[in-house]
Amino acid sequence: MKLSSLVLLSFLFISVSFAKSVITDDHQDFLQCLNNNSDQQSNPISDAIFTPNNSSFTSVLQSYVRNLRFSAPSTPKPIAIIAAKHDSHVQAAVICCKNLSLQIRIRSGGHDYDGLSYVSEVPFVILDMFNLRSIDINITDETAWVQSGATLGELYYRIAEKSNVHAFPAGVCPTLGLGGHFSGGGYGNLMRKYGLSVDNIVDAQIVDAKGRILDRKSMGEDLFWAIRGGGAASFGVILSWKIKLVQVPENVTVFQVVRSVNQGATDLVWKWQQIADKLDQDLFIRLIPTPVNGTVNVTFVAMFLGDPERLLTLMNYSYSELGLQKEDCIGMKWIESTVFWFGFPKGTPIEALLNRPVNASIYLKRKSDYVKEPISKEGLESIWKIMAEVGISMQWNPYGGKMSQISESDTPFPHRAGNIFKIQYSANWFQNQTTEKLLNSTKTLFEAMTPYVSKNPREAFLNYRDIDIGSIGSNGNGTFEEASVYGVKYFKDNFDRLVSVKTAVDPDNFFRYEQNIPTRSVFYRKSTV
Repeated sequence: MKLSSLVLLSFLFISVSFAKSVITDDHQDFLQCLNNNSDQQSNPISDAIFTPNNSSFTSVLQSYVRNLRFSAPSTPKPIAIIAAKHDSHVQAAVICCKNLSLQIRIRSGGHDYDGLSYVSEVPFVILDMFNLRSIDINITDETAWVQSGATLGELYYRIAEKSNVHAFPAGVCPTLGLGGHFSGGGYGNLMRKYGLSVDNIVDAQIVDAKGRILDRKSMGEDLFWAIRGGGAASFGVILSWKIKLVQVPENVTVFQVVRSVNQGATDLVWKWQQIADKLDQDLFIRLIPTPVNGTVNVTFVAMFLGDPERLLTLMNYSYSELGLQKEDCIGMKWIESTVFWFGFPKGTPIEALLNRPVNASIYLKRKSDYVKEPISKEGLESIWKIMAEVGISMQWNPYGGKMSQISESDTPFPHRAGNIFKIQYSANWFQNQTTEKLLNSTKTLFEAMTPYVSKNPREAFLNYRDIDIGSIGSNGNGTFEEASVYGVKYFKDNFDRLVSVKTAVDPDNFFRYEQNIPTRSVFYRKSTV
């Protein structure tokens, strides 16, 4: 072997050894820092710390991973997990990570489609919020304080304990952690009536980059604006949200019917595009096109804030082509509809909303799009053909109603008037050997949809996290121009204001990840921390 090669190998060996020693030293210094910055008497942090030497480390790490793509032995692991049990633990984690230049990843439920809240290529710590799950409902003033680690199912259940005529507009998956779901927008089947989760948030508590706990008054309106739809992980750690409950009828109506292409689904979907955003705002009809045996079936699933008789009257007037029958319409309480929408078997008790599944069960990939003009029947037939070939499903979620009445700049979430519906591309699989194939198939369908979706920018939904649309790497040290690649897709014109807020509240860019909001003032190096 040549001398130059020996020198190079020696250098690499020394570099790797040095890197390991630095990580080890950081680990010990980090633990000491946590102890020094927390109250060991009243709220000891020791029980909230999990390191790789702890026998529970792997189970705690995996318990809120919802995507098997990020649970492999080769997936980068944190040097520690802080499963905070008190607000002071969050403060200590922020202070110590910043002091020791460790990256922090914030996880509230794990429904992060591309794993950015619990995976990084640089030394990092997971701040896990799942223990902070208190919910305080005040029916008198129709508000609630909910901690970030609570799930939607827990929130819905606690609301129903107090009232049969109150609800909250958020997602249909009960295992979603509130922290991330709300901060990215919070999309659900009440949005045509009441808007998004962020449109119904009135206060919040956040730990900022200095470790301070701030509420709406002390953080200021700019930061309060930014965290409601701009992705709070770029600005701080949300401890809790104060939400405004909404009123619903004592009984609502749902239906779910399936039509195949051979049964005229193409004509039904074409007609749905003409009316979905114009229907009574009490009615939300989602379409789920799914490839089945070389063709496509379309599931029509609806939430209606009213009784079956009124729903049938509306449907017969506006969408008689669907052929909805009385026996298709199921009346129930709102809380029961949340069980129905998640797909639990008929008769499942509402206590199922309190379940927290352990570990991921599937591999998955999600992407998003927005549609502003109806897709022609010829276009739909082309889409069905490609879906049948690649085996990827979609969800089409209608807009209109309240969503068209809220300005694009009211919150960072800009996708308001002018959209007929939003698309979620959905690929699930159970064998790691098919990962590359399914990821490529998802991209194939996404590219084929280009002529039919929004342009300049091709808009995307932050909560359907998609690393494919742009990234500045695990360091999160990208320029404004680099971050704009994904920033304008998620936030359109609001991206610029988000950057200004970030620059003001976190000028050192401590809170960062692959798709964070950058600061305006500093151009960061492309190197490891």
